[in-house]
Amino acid sequence: MDAVRALRPTGIIGVSTVPKLFNQQVIEAMAEINERPIIFPYSNPTSRSECTADEAYRWSGGRAIFASGSPFPPLEIGGKTFVPGQGNNVYIFPAMGMAVYATEATRVTEEMFIVAAKAVAEQVSDASLATGLIYPPQSQIFEASLHVAIRVAEYIFEKGLARVQRPKDAAALIRASVYRPVYPS
Repeated sequence: MDAVRALRPTGIIGVSTVPKLFNQQVIEAMAEINERPIIFPYSNPTSRSECTADEAYRWSGGRAIFASGSPFPPLEIGGKTFVPGQGNNVYIFPAMGMAVYATEATRVTEEMFIVAAKAVAEQVSDASLATGLIYPPQSQIFEASLHVAIRVAEYIFEKGLARVQRPKDAAALIRASVYRPVYPS
């Protein structure tokens, strides 16, 4: 809490695996200095999480922007439903691999990860944001990954990093390159 009061961060990220590190005093201090405090307890498993979704939302008066490393179910506080997001590399790395594979990119750059992050953010609707969900729903992960891979592939072609000729339709290239585990019946 002393660090929050002294540094006045807009967000805190937990990767310590210290349960309850983001206690009520810490969350309340974050809510005092931020209209929308960012609370990301990313430690796994759930038993090692710095706080729960319920705690972050309740102690911030429902104003926290929350994502965690562990899954938390939707919850209702004061008549409002919150859908906690799970921050996970599943939104970036598979799509990045798909784009690099399809384009035969000569290298992976930091900028490609920025493109991927923006592509993830493009898929979050205002309705999702209103419930606190800051990632695309995991139930739509396949389409979300395709969207990210297409954006990254387009960037790879624009920057001349591909070893294959640029197709007329980068989306078709990505879709044709997708591995689908199908088992014989």
